[in-house]
Amino acid sequence: MSDPVIRIRNLEKWYGKKQVLGGIDLDVYRGQVLGYIGPNGAGKSTTVKILTGLLSDFKGEVTVTGIDMKGNSVEIKKKIGYVPEQAELYEVLTPAEFLTFMGNLYGMDADVCSRRIDKMMQAFGLQASINQRMDTFSKGMKQKVLLISGLIHNPEIIFLDEPLSGLDANSVIMVKELISNLAKEGKTIFYCSHMMDVVEKVSHRIILIDQGRIVADGSFDELKNQVENSSLEQIFARLTAKEGSDRAANDLMSAFE
Repeated sequence: MSDPVIRIRNLEKWYGKKQVLGGIDLDVYRGQVLGYIGPNGAGKSTTVKILTGLLSDFKGEVTVTGIDMKGNSVEIKKKIGYVPEQAELYEVLTPAEFLTFMGNLYGMDADVCSRRIDKMMQAFGLQASINQRMDTFSKGMKQKVLLISGLIHNPEIIFLDEPLSGLDANSVIMVKELISNLAKEGKTIFYCSHMMDVVEKVSHRIILIDQGRIVADGSFDELKNQVENSSLEQIFARLTAKEGSDRAANDLMSAFE
């Protein structure tokens, strides 16, 4: 097997006295779509922020494309794309202006950048709005622009944190197909989401973390065989000790009685 494009050894992260990551060991390989899931507060977003160079005060070893994250985060950022769960766009700009700005940050050739903006905006059905200020955009339209901004420089590794938020059904289908095609081209996709049905369908491998530690690692079929359940939601519930979800839902409904 080739060397991993992401290598993590004994990764720990503390916020004051609270430990958020408790010794993560993980190798991710070229062309993999890795579904990274866990309950709220499990450490998913913290892991992604470390891997994208947004958090530097961690313990352990993190390398991306063979480059040590400590002291070299700018070099790593050139090779990755990142679509965060929540992001602030420069809404006074148009998509053309914002995406050109992003292309400049990555040192893209102006003609290549312009051509990609046109093609990607058209693919997302936004061509008619390319020169319209984004303060008038819906959440779904903004999310599409954000997706384009994370892909426009053709990165080797793409971090997607709830990338389907606000998208219509047709766009969700398109993005799922896009993820599959990017992986076939050798791109590595690090995919975080609470949408279990999507994770189940797009991921080659699923990592489930709980309380800052990996509690499951394998393909969906492998996890299903280990836990003897039929869906990722059931596997998630069992391994994170949330079997009482139905009871909790009934308790909530009782409040209306």
